[in-house]
Amino acid sequence: MIEIWGRSNAYNVQKVLWMLAELKLEFVHHDVGSNAGDLETSKFLKLNPHARIPVLKHDDAIVWESNSILRYLAACHSAGVLWPVDPGARSHAERWMDWELTKLQPDFIALFWGYYRTRPEARNQSEIESALRSCAQHMQKLDRQLEDQPYVAGGSFTMGDIPCAVCLYRYFEMGLAVEEPVHVLQWYQRLSQRSAYQQTIMQPFDELKGRLEY
Repeated sequence: MIEIWGRSNAYNVQKVLWMLAELKLEFVHHDVGSNAGDLETSKFLKLNPHARIPVLKHDDAIVWESNSILRYLAACHSAGVLWPVDPGARSHAERWMDWELTKLQPDFIALFWGYYRTRPEARNQSEIESALRSCAQHMQKLDRQLEDQPYVAGGSFTMGDIPCAVCLYRYFEMGLAVEEPVHVLQWYQRLSQRSAYQQTIMQPFDELKGRLEY
């Protein structure tokens, strides 16, 4: 049995929901993290002592940190497809997953919170512009990576695409003028045809506009 804890509209939770949809796995979803104190209960802290979402429980295994959960699920349920078996091939996916976590994600979150989740009168324009420049640079790197191949790790969709692409729908749809690198757009269009991406990522996010509560 698989259980997942976390808000369905949370960036890192969406990574896991997308992976679960790709794998067509049944699971129980505990929608926590919207209310103050949800993640500080003794019950939840036993799952993740850092009080963060997402958390995944698979039989006796408990896994936290979104990209670690992706690796775990892909290794368990998609070896040779989403989880390349060859260590060298797998490293292509994993290095982009690590890059997303340390580079792309912090700057996109800063942009999304600074622009979309902050009311106009409270926005810090210089911080928004800085995050926008950083995100544009990250998209240019992705564009160069995708210039000669359809997916970040090569010719097929792998676990490496999920963290790198989870931001694209909001990036292009939040109402802020952004650069549109041609190969990133083509990749985004390919992903947009996947039912798992449509079901979990291409969902309205209006409830987050001007909202800083969580």
